[in-house]
Amino acid sequence: MLSRAAFQRGLALVYLIAFLVALNQFRPLLGEKGLLPAPKYLQEVGFRDSPTLFYFFPKDAAFTTAAWLGIAIACLALLGLSERYGTWLSVLIWAMLWILYMSFVNAGQIFYAFGWESILLEAGFFAMFLGAADVTVPKISIWMLRWVLFRVMLGAGLIKLRGDPCWRDFTCLDDYYETQPIPNPLSWYFHWAPQWTHRAGVGFNHFAELIVPFGYFLPQPFSSIAGILTIVFQGFIMASGNLSWLNLLTIVLALTTLDDRIFALFIPARDTAFREPHVLFKSAIVVVGLLVAYLSIDPIRNMISPSQVMNQSYNPLHLVGTYGAFGSITRPRYEVIVEGTDEAAISSSTKWREYEFKGKPGDPGRIPPQIAPYHLRLDWLMWFAAFSDYRQHPWFMHFLAKLLQGDPQTLGLLRANPFPNGAPRYIRAELYEYHFTTPAERKRTGLWWNRRRVDRYFPPVSLQTPIFRDFLEGMGWL
Repeated sequence: MLSRAAFQRGLALVYLIAFLVALNQFRPLLGEKGLLPAPKYLQEVGFRDSPTLFYFFPKDAAFTTAAWLGIAIACLALLGLSERYGTWLSVLIWAMLWILYMSFVNAGQIFYAFGWESILLEAGFFAMFLGAADVTVPKISIWMLRWVLFRVMLGAGLIKLRGDPCWRDFTCLDDYYETQPIPNPLSWYFHWAPQWTHRAGVGFNHFAELIVPFGYFLPQPFSSIAGILTIVFQGFIMASGNLSWLNLLTIVLALTTLDDRIFALFIPARDTAFREPHVLFKSAIVVVGLLVAYLSIDPIRNMISPSQVMNQSYNPLHLVGTYGAFGSITRPRYEVIVEGTDEAAISSSTKWREYEFKGKPGDPGRIPPQIAPYHLRLDWLMWFAAFSDYRQHPWFMHFLAKLLQGDPQTLGLLRANPFPNGAPRYIRAELYEYHFTTPAERKRTGLWWNRRRVDRYFPPVSLQTPIFRDFLEGMGWL
């Protein structure tokens, strides 16, 4: 029973973080005047294909209200009030969290196209069937949550074996810490750790993702041992970089494998007379269990397929999906650096000022920040943008237009505005290659990164540049 309570509090915390992200970022990214306006998107897709409350209320006021409501309900769940007053209130609380967050995900387009969104929704859906604090924990519900954890871990392990050869020759960690989406303050130290730690890290990764998951379904104490190994593994990943709330959520799922006697070592157990769940509740759990068994056919096929897909939802409710992470490692690290100028004309002597993002590398002298388990959606998309031509990322051109307009909401997504007295006249983007400085270089210069310009990513434009303006008007963004 203690493992259930720990899982519920942990899941509530992840929901709280997710709704805080929505409150701070959804409007500038996806609001009525966002980079990819959700109202326009929802006019083009049907409710059945992308169910969301915002289909009926596609307004900024609705986005903000839903985020605040999600925060408030997540706080109730975090305090345990969702389970204190009966099973049906518990079902209602977790159902509201699931519906609200699914509404953001299904309206969020590419800014919400991350695997951990579906993992959170799937775990949140099954949380509805855990019952109140005074009810015996339904075993089927616990097994469904362990099944989520199993697919998250094993899927990640299998995609690595089938992906980048560096996972098979144990060299992936030679590059991973430097090239991951958003390094953190310890990433530099992990990168320069002795090479044997990199090899051992890959070995531990394979053990934790390919062997340990089968222990989740074994009797105690083997299930607890598997859960603890998973928690330790995820803890190391959290320490080495910023992967949003993926690692925290996986740890929360791993709590369902632990024996209550482990929690009793830290949490005083109270004498509680547990009762059996209501017959209707038990019947609903059986139905959901059968549905999960049916929906698991495609994910199982995917996991055993040599052409395994890394992250995929098979239904718009984001239930029983396919998961995985880092099937390939990028080499080297490229960054798109956005710059502006307020000069009236561009020349070889034009002074360009760089926009600094909250999380992604920019200034070589700035220590990589700790962001996770918070999620910076724009920074992550900037990491993806560096892989390919800007034409594959229409939101990027709208982002540049917003900077030329000095849009306060968009600027709020950045660490600092280099043009505090007015918007720039021209803007451009340059592509740089980044590498961690060596220990000797950092001692001598104080810099965390070395960088060199590779190419132009986006040419200098103003809001009056014909081809740029025509594109923005064609998209309805001007």
